[in-house]
Amino acid sequence: MDVLKKLKASSLMETLVATVLIIVVFMISSLTLNNILSGSIRKENGKINTHLNELHYSYLHNQIEVPYYDSFGDWKISIEQSKEVDGMLFIEALHTKTNKNLERQIITLD
Repeated sequence: MDVLKKLKASSLMETLVATVLIIVVFMISSLTLNNILSGSIRKENGKINTHLNELHYSYLHNQIEVPYYDSFGDWKISIEQSKEVDGMLFIEALHTKTNKNLERQIITLD
């Protein structure tokens, strides 16, 4: 009867060591993924860039007047004319929590 053959099994210590190794590998991988995802979320500027593009479009079509100050979520936005160069427009967005600053210089042809 082949069904009742004795199977070779591992000891309790081997099982515990393998379990601990698997847990350590999963912890390291989850911490790494968490760090990567949180970093990519912090660097995400898509919404504010879209809003700045909309404001630039609105300025070009005379829908807003300069100087312009606004807030967008946690961002403080300012649009000002340059005092030194005629036809130069400065758009600046400052994140209030992280102090991240996005700046654009646009030459307007009036």
